[in-house]
Amino acid sequence: MTDNSERKRIIICDDQSLIRRDLREMLTSQGYLVVGEASDGRSAVEMARRLEPDLVIMDIKFEGDDYDGIAAARDLTKEGIAPVLLLSAYSQRDLVERAREAGVVGYLVKPFTEADLAPAIETALARFAEFEGVRKQAESLQEALETRKAVDRAKGLLMDRKGMTEAEAFRRIQKLSMNFRKPMREVAEAIILANQINEAD
Repeated sequence: MTDNSERKRIIICDDQSLIRRDLREMLTSQGYLVVGEASDGRSAVEMARRLEPDLVIMDIKFEGDDYDGIAAARDLTKEGIAPVLLLSAYSQRDLVERAREAGVVGYLVKPFTEADLAPAIETALARFAEFEGVRKQAESLQEALETRKAVDRAKGLLMDRKGMTEAEAFRRIQKLSMNFRKPMREVAEAIILANQINEAD
């Protein structure tokens, strides 16, 4: 068993105590360390500021509260505190778009199984690490979000065209950025443009 210093530290936020309990049991059995639980977004943000977890798993909506999981994710992303994995029973496009604009790095659609959990967590952590790399190059959060959108599109093209994994595609963009001393957004936009030119031929 890995010791506590190596285990990923997670805060759970859901307004249903039953879901929090199930999630805590699933996470603990998979070797994650649940360091806090909250029943609303504001409490989760305050707890994350204090505890600095590796990840916050948060419901997208809270009963009777307009400060939802997306608003909380925006604040956590803006402050660079922790990535947010959203739990959602909804798949409406407007919610997904709002979540993307807020910097959310992953989703888990309810109902989910224990087997769904670890891949979603590891993907969210990897995407947040990428995003922090992008943010260091960007002047502002808005620019970082725009850069991430371009990088995600370019990664998708490299994965489709070159058969790369997501991590390989990101490393390729990062390497081109360093080699040509260009921001990652410029490199990503050049890959997208080159693809559009190829498709137009």
